[in-house]
Order: sequence, then C-alpha cells, then structure tokens
Amino acid sequence: MDDFFRSVERFVNERIRPNINDWDEAGEFPRDLYREAGALGLLGLGYPEEHGGFECTLADRLRLSNLICDAGSGGLLAGLFSHNIGLPPLINHGSAALVSKIAPAVLKGEAISALAITEPSGGSDVANLKTRAALVMVNGEPHYEITGEKVFITSGVRADWLTVAVRTGEAGAKGISVLMVPGDAKGLSRTPLKKTGWWMSDTAAIHFDRVQVPASNLVGQENKGFRIVMENFNTERLMLAGACVGFAKVCLRDALDWAQNRETFGRRLIDHQVIAHKLTDMRMKIRATEAWFDETIARIDRGDIDQTLVADICLLKNQATQTLQHCANEAVQILGGMGFMRGCAIERIYREVKVMCIGGGAEEIMKELAIRQLAW
Repeated sequence: MDDFFRSVERFVNERIRPNINDWDEAGEFPRDLYREAGALGLLGLGYPEEHGGFECTLADRLRLSNLICDAGSGGLLAGLFSHNIGLPPLINHGSAALVSKIAPAVLKGEAISALAITEPSGGSDVANLKTRAALVMVNGEPHYEITGEKVFITSGVRADWLTVAVRTGEAGAKGISVLMVPGDAKGLSRTPLKKTGWWMSDTAAIHFDRVQVPASNLVGQENKGFRIVMENFNTERLMLAGACVGFAKVCLRDALDWAQNRETFGRRLIDHQVIAHKLTDMRMKIRATEAWFDETIARIDRGDIDQTLVADICLLKNQATQTLQHCANEAVQILGGMGFMRGCAIERIYREVKVMCIGGGAEEIMKELAIRQLAW
C-alpha cells in the first residue's frame, strides 16, 4: 500500500495542486481527471476486486481522502469521489447483472456516479420524499416511470448514472425504493446550480418528467429502500468528518507557515503570544477530533458496530465540522488580507466550510439522530 500512496502523492503534487485554482475559477475540473484517477486505482480503493476495485481497510480509504484534502479543495474531493456515495447502495444491494453493468466503468473513471436523495421540500427527512415511481408496461416489459425533482445533487450535471431514492409505495419510510437511472434517460433534465463554495464540483437540480427505466434497475427490494439510504448516510457522514480533519490540518499548516515567516512590528507573527495561542488552539482541536475519528475507524474495521457507533458518527461529524470552522476562521485571521484573496487555499476552505456542516445532515439533525440511537 505504501507504493500506492506514494503514487497518490505524486498525482496530487503534479496533476492537482498546480491546477487547483484554475479549476476553481473555471467552475469545473477536466472529465479526464476521472479516468486518470481510475487508472491509478484511486476510484477503486475499498471496492470489490471483481468490479475493478481492491479491498482495503477503512483507515486506508481515509488516508487517501487526506492526501486529496492536502490540495485544499472540498469541491475536487466531492466531485471526483461522488461515486463514494452514489455507488455503495448498488454494490451492497443491487443485482449481480446491474452491478456488472455500472460499477466497473465508474471505478475506471469512464462513467460518473451521483447520489440523488435531496428534494426541494426537504433533505434529511427521507421518509417524506415526494419523487414518485410507478410501475408501467413498456413494450411488454415492466418499467418504473419517475416523476419529480431532486436538488443540490453533487456531480448531477454530468453524472452518467444517478442512484435515485423514489416513492413507490405508501407514505413514510415503508414506501421508499432506490433506482439506478441513466443520465441520458428521456425526460431527465438538469439545471446547474451556483454555490458559495465547492465551485469546481458541479451541482444540479434534476427534473424527472415521466422518466422510464427497466424494473431491473431496482436496487434491493421495492419499498425497502429507506434502510439502504440510511446505511449510506453513515458512510457519507464519516467521510465528511474525515475530510474536515484533513482540511483543518491544511489550515493549521498554512497558518503556521505564514506566522513563522511574516513579520510585524519587528517580530515574527508567531512570536506574538496571541497568534501562538491561536495556533495551539487549532492544534488542540484537530488532535482531539482526530483521536475520536481514529478510534471510530478502528471500531468499524474490527466490526464493533452497534447503535452507539451510529450515534458517535453523527456527533463526530458535528465535532469535525466545528473544528474545521474554528481552524478556517483562525487561519484567515492569521493570514489577514492574504487569507481573503482568491487563489489562497485558506480562502477556498473558508468559503467551503458551511457546506460541510450541512451535507449528509445538518448539525441539528445529527444531534436528534444521535439521541434516538442512544435512546435518551
């Protein structure tokens, strides 16, 4: 694995870091980057070998995430690895034929995968989603006909496959199903959305106007999709927490470098106690969050999974986003005017912080879910 991670470092330093600002300003990164990442094995890390991936520990997957985070762009991380939330429902619950049809191309970087859950009327309240799919016959074959809308979909503009949560049954959690929908399906349209941050990660509203897909595109069983979505959320939240730790480290690294080399009033910034205290507080919060994160990863890798773990993932996600908020804010303060300039990694991370607090479930939702799991 060491050779693999050295190749990832070279990829970040030679292919990503020199272009990160230009991609951000352009509002996208090249589609070829998926293929390059796929060829190096970045997209397949943690996925079954029979589909073009290679097995590893969760700790290894997070190590990869941290190396990508080092370039200082949440937009790149979210866009390039959108398959990490779009593909697991298919891999874990899809039929062998459906998995074989979709997964290998995604892991090679030849196709892009996205997850479509959130709707204009709500995000975390999956049980009340309104996008509907009804069984119809098309040329003698059963199909699902989808009508509705999804919003804030990462990689939604250019995704080749959308993992879509739909209502196929009664109101509430018992009527939810998951379907795989091709991006070029008739009746599907997309509207690009502009955001405060994550500029280079395309985000879309997806419109379904009687979109028809074969019934064989159903993931798992009909009306049993709610648990699939919830299971997927746990992984997404853990990945977001890990990314927050990675970006917080970038904030500390760059702020420390600036403080050690910048002089004011005849002294280095770091020699001013107030600045040194800011840096030590940043380190303290990062180390505490990282320790909790590493302990959680170790629990998962050894199979110690129960309700308290789910609660801790929710709370860890909050802890990590709060740590990143603190570190990004203090880093901008230490860099002063430079921290407010576009092209600076700290500025980019600062405007990307808030989406980390919202994606995968807002702080308030995380607390409520944790309370339910802990049965307080």
